[in-house]
Amino acid sequence: MAAADPQRELTTIEFHAATRVFTGRGGAKHTAVQPLDLMLTPADRLGIVGESGSGKSTLVRMMVGLEHPSAGTVEFNGKPLTRLNRPDLRGFRREVQLVAQDTAGSFDPRRTLRDAIRRPVLELLGKDRKAADALVDETVAALELDPALTDRYPHQVSGGQRQRFSIARALVVNPKLVICDEAVSALDVSVQGTVLNLLKAHCEQNGAGLVFVSHGLPATAFIAEELVVMYRGAVVERGPTLDVLHHSTHPYTRSLVDAYRTTAREEVPA
Repeated sequence: MAAADPQRELTTIEFHAATRVFTGRGGAKHTAVQPLDLMLTPADRLGIVGESGSGKSTLVRMMVGLEHPSAGTVEFNGKPLTRLNRPDLRGFRREVQLVAQDTAGSFDPRRTLRDAIRRPVLELLGKDRKAADALVDETVAALELDPALTDRYPHQVSGGQRQRFSIARALVVNPKLVICDEAVSALDVSVQGTVLNLLKAHCEQNGAGLVFVSHGLPATAFIAEELVVMYRGAVVERGPTLDVLHHSTHPYTRSLVDAYRTTAREEVPA
């Protein structure tokens, strides 16, 4: 993976009272994300947990500009995402990478996996084809995948392999913030620990921040230094991971912690 560049600008994503409201049939309003203040930097390793429908994925989409807040702002390095010019957008794509939950939909079925992973290296890092291929092979191998598989198309590999290729595509440009939406949910338990350790090592070695989003607490608690618990669009618990695990106050968080205590060793191998 690419080496860290100390000259790069400090990357921040900031939420200022950002909320997202959807309008349904008959004009009914649904608040997917209630007003939220949040700051993300390369120093952060943040876990976001919650059940389906809690607002996690909408929050992630707001982080990367795929959803715009109904009120408030989401900013990249002090500028609203909705007002970034072309150079700013290029910097945003360089510094912030998403590992999407839907890996089947996130890959172009007409391109090989090598094409998909190599493309950001060519476009964002300015590498030549030979150097880009070498970086692709290095990144893929680090995720315990055979580089020869990159010559296949997305539908020609398993769901777990495709998920790891999605992670490789994000890490290959050495972003300063990696946002993972259910990034290990499609992986066998035996592989989850390896991938989580690789994500953790990447962040520590390259000075990158991580946002790890999941419905399950074991993997999130393993990798995150701070936890945010979402319930029905609201943040109901927030703090250092150990504090949330041992001193939670919201009933939903306590139910997660109770489940965590009985499944953590099974779901996240050492």
